[in-house]
This record gives sequence, structure tokens and C-alpha cells, in this order.
Amino acid sequence: MIDLIKKLFDIAIHLDRYVVDIINQYGLWTYLILFAVIFSETGFVVTPFFPGDSLLFAVGALAAIGNLNIWGLFLLLTLAAFLGNITNYWIGSKVGPGVFKKEKSRFFNKEYLDKTHRFYEKYGSLTIIVARFMPFIRTFAPFVAGIGRMTYTRFLVYSLAGSILWVSLFLFGGYFFGNIPVIKNNFSLVIVAIILISVGPAAVGLLKKKGKKKTGSDRQAV
Repeated sequence: MIDLIKKLFDIAIHLDRYVVDIINQYGLWTYLILFAVIFSETGFVVTPFFPGDSLLFAVGALAAIGNLNIWGLFLLLTLAAFLGNITNYWIGSKVGPGVFKKEKSRFFNKEYLDKTHRFYEKYGSLTIIVARFMPFIRTFAPFVAGIGRMTYTRFLVYSLAGSILWVSLFLFGGYFFGNIPVIKNNFSLVIVAIILISVGPAAVGLLKKKGKKKTGSDRQAV
């Protein structure tokens, strides 16, 4: 397990090297491989560890030097992200009724399903777009939206908007800035920075939540 984690981390921070190897070995099939990775990263709750932000930045940089077609990547990977969200939504919508079948249970409660639905009806639009820029969270957001039965047409509109914004930011960021000498010569560090910046908001939120729980526990103890 540790070796697998190390391997995945190595792939995440050396995407430029791995993607070049894939291009050299598979040629046009590279587009299908990239589609599969982006689709899976956002389409299945069991693969949130797949590279997303860093992969888009890396392939954008490679497109700038002619290894890949930037507009082909934009259309294909936006479609992958969008279809991934839709798939995850439908998985959530199918799993939800079974999970919350019982009115009352120790871990699941139909009331939670109703609350999730109300939350997404009120804040879902912003949640779906913002979650796109947060690793792990973007994998679970459409799944929970499906469980909560967020209005489907509304989900589609904001999911598409989020997919376009996400792919555009990182793909074209790599295209325009990925080959600047200082960035190209320190590409691994740039990828690590992207990962840290992406994970940062979720980590801060988690720490704040733990801090509130600790404060509440201390008050109860007093």
C-alpha cells in the first residue's frame, strides 16, 4: 500500500515526464488515456486520488510545444469532467434510496437525505462550481448531489460551467506559463505547489472544524 502511494505521488509530481512517455508510446491513444483519467477522477468516489489540476497543467504545457492539440484537449477533457460529474450524480441517486431506505437507523437517517436535498437546492449551484477546484471534494460533491436529488437540470448547468472553468484555468495556465524557463526548470516544484494550493482550502476547513470541536469539548469539560 505504501509503495502504491509513493508511486502515485511520484506520478503526480512528475506528470511532465510520464505524459511524454505515454505520448511517445501510445500516440493518439494518449487523448483517450487522459480522458479516462479525468473522467475517473471526478466520476467515481473510489478514485479521488487520480491527478486532476496538475495533470491539466502538465498537458497544457506539452500542448504549447506541439506535443498535443490544445483545443482538442480542451474539448475532450471538459467533456470528460462533465460526464464524470453526471455519472457520479447518477451513482449517488441510485445508491441514496437504498442507503436511506430505513426511516431510522444508527448511521443513516432519511432526515439526512432530506437535509442534503435542501442544502443543494439552496447552495448547490455554488457548491458544484467551487468544488471543482478542490481535490477529493470535487469527487464527492456530485455524488452527494445525486443522493440529495438536486434538481437535475440545475445540476447539469452548473456542472458544465464548473467543468469549463476548471479545465480552462489549469489547461491554459499550463499552455501559457508552463514553458517559461523558471517554471519549466522547476516543474516538479510547480506541480507540488499546485497540489498544495488545491488541497489548502479543504485542509484549513478541516483544521477549523477540529478546532471548534476541541473548543466545544473543553467547554463541556469545564
